[in-house]
Amino acid sequence: MSKGNGIRKSPTPTPVPATPVGGDNTPSANANPSTNSSTSSGNDAGDNSANPRGSSNPSTAERMSMQISSDEINVLIYRYLQEAGFVHSAFTFAYESMIGRSHVSKANVPPGALVSFLQKGLQYIAIEETLRQDGSDSRNQHPHQQDRDIDFTLLSPHSIKTLTRKNPPIRLNVPPATAAAAIKARLELEANHAEHSGAAVGRNGHGHGHGLPPQAQAAGIGAASVTAFQTGVDSAFRQNAQSAQVMQQQQGQQVFGNGHGHGMKQMKAAAATSLLESHNELKRDASAMDVDSPARQEVLALGSGSGKDTDVMTGPQEEAEASTEKEDLLSRASPDEVLELNKHSSEVFMCAWNPIYTDLLATGSGDASARIWRMGGKKAKDGSDISRLLQHGTNSSDKKNKDVTTLEWSSNGELLATGSYDGVARVWSRSGAIVHTLRGHIGPIFSLKWNKTGTFLLSGSYDKTTIVWDVSGEKGEIKQQFIHHTAPALDVDWKDDLTFASCSTDKTVLICKVGSNAPLHQFRGHNDEVNAVKWDPSGTLLASCSDDSTAKVWDVSSGKPDPLYNFTSHKQEIYTVKWSPTGPGSKNPDKPRMLATASFDSTVRLWNAQNGSCLAILSRHRESVYSVAFSPSGDYLASGSLAGQLYVWRVKDGKHIKNFKGQGDIFEVAWNKEETRIAACFSSNVVNVIDFKV
Repeated sequence: MSKGNGIRKSPTPTPVPATPVGGDNTPSANANPSTNSSTSSGNDAGDNSANPRGSSNPSTAERMSMQISSDEINVLIYRYLQEAGFVHSAFTFAYESMIGRSHVSKANVPPGALVSFLQKGLQYIAIEETLRQDGSDSRNQHPHQQDRDIDFTLLSPHSIKTLTRKNPPIRLNVPPATAAAAIKARLELEANHAEHSGAAVGRNGHGHGHGLPPQAQAAGIGAASVTAFQTGVDSAFRQNAQSAQVMQQQQGQQVFGNGHGHGMKQMKAAAATSLLESHNELKRDASAMDVDSPARQEVLALGSGSGKDTDVMTGPQEEAEASTEKEDLLSRASPDEVLELNKHSSEVFMCAWNPIYTDLLATGSGDASARIWRMGGKKAKDGSDISRLLQHGTNSSDKKNKDVTTLEWSSNGELLATGSYDGVARVWSRSGAIVHTLRGHIGPIFSLKWNKTGTFLLSGSYDKTTIVWDVSGEKGEIKQQFIHHTAPALDVDWKDDLTFASCSTDKTVLICKVGSNAPLHQFRGHNDEVNAVKWDPSGTLLASCSDDSTAKVWDVSSGKPDPLYNFTSHKQEIYTVKWSPTGPGSKNPDKPRMLATASFDSTVRLWNAQNGSCLAILSRHRESVYSVAFSPSGDYLASGSLAGQLYVWRVKDGKHIKNFKGQGDIFEVAWNKEETRIAACFSSNVVNVIDFKV
């Protein structure tokens, strides 16, 4: 939401300066994502026109532009003064603001226009502050407040708070899907903390939340699953999306540029970001309160659990966490073992080590850029050498909606592919030069994968399609586009040079082949959105995981519609699955084949791929686990959680042997080829590279 400008009640209001009202905090800066409907592809190093306004393609989504000019505001103020009877003030204001020379002075403005606009804005603020993302009233969690309306006037504390926030609570320019599930998990866990701490405060005589800001009174807001409004998703998910959609419609915007009304990960991200910012605002409000107040104590219990001198009861869970923290100090990476890379200006969503030139690390960020970092030596203390910027936009306006959502190195290490929110895939040389700009999707790209020979690049998109790109020649082009999914395609993975798997929010897993017009197989065993698919090293088994809290292993060669294994032990959504680089078809054929699953229930589980048994439950994380990665030998597993906690586990006995605590949430972890370094990318705009030695 735009912060806007306050209007002083004065006999002679000060005219607004004759410059457009705009910037990052205005509706025009938060416009809907732009998309590209062109199916042409080629080498476009400049990449300045992802969605030309002059496009005549009827499928191109029209971008809704929202702008406020100072002349428009001055005309509304002038009309208000006239209608209110302030004749002399109106004359003086018109003279000083020179609205008579404005092109909007002749606009047909109905009576009461200024008041009507203010009322609509106030209604939007009320929705932000009182409604949960699932559409329910936050006061329902506090029965004693149900008979008392919250005061929403233009100058009430609740309204003023929305104008003084550093970041607006609703970001319509939503981040990529990779961050959505991560933030969602964090909020769900915070909701549980809020529920428990609220009960503890009540038992200690601190009342029921009186004096807390609206976010604290509705601390359970994080409990709402931050999800899409797709047909087939459970009712809580649908309610979340409907609430977010209502908020966007209050500003006259579509949910997405192409007008689709189906479910999508982007809405998860939009609502999740709103909730996360509300939580941050809650913590800022807490810091401004009296230290000894009950409200301050409850907020501290919600935020970090580390507040001192509070009356909040500590239970076995808090004591266990304190014990774990003490144990972690013994295996924590020392400062001289950690290298921080901090040139990104927004969240860093993914990272990947070059498989051949192993001193190169690629990272992708929400700042519309990727970077290729060269390490300065073999250890963190050697620092970094150079950082090549792969800019996905040329200026602040051009960078909008070009968040880098996925990236991957080719097997020969010479090319880096990036996918972004504008629906364009780009191929870069390892020196940072643009090689191909691939246009064909009309929605954000969620996944990119190279085939083994590096001749084809596979992409999965919000637009429900997957595309195989032929990048072997001088000009990249579409080899084949697959339109078999009925909802956004979230992940793709190659089985061999021609056959691949894809998964979607439509709950299905498809096996397709280049040259075939129909899927080879279709699996419908999941009951909710399928987040990831991965082939094992032999290409015979396919793993998938879902928001239905299950992971499944499919024996594609058997032709059976039911999974070979159905893992149901996780208690919450599973975001990712990874096969160990062991067993048949791998470089470690004598070691047993295993599968790792990472869940929002804060655990990682290791599974025996031979009989489907659970080998280990790795449960030191205090918050949701978003990323896991096996080391090249398969002997170790790294996991990163939304509390900024990274653990390295020894696979054979499930014991943790090293850890690192960073600032913000960890979105991805990755090993280098030599198994001597682990990269972790954070929501705090940094990448940490941790030395590893047994």
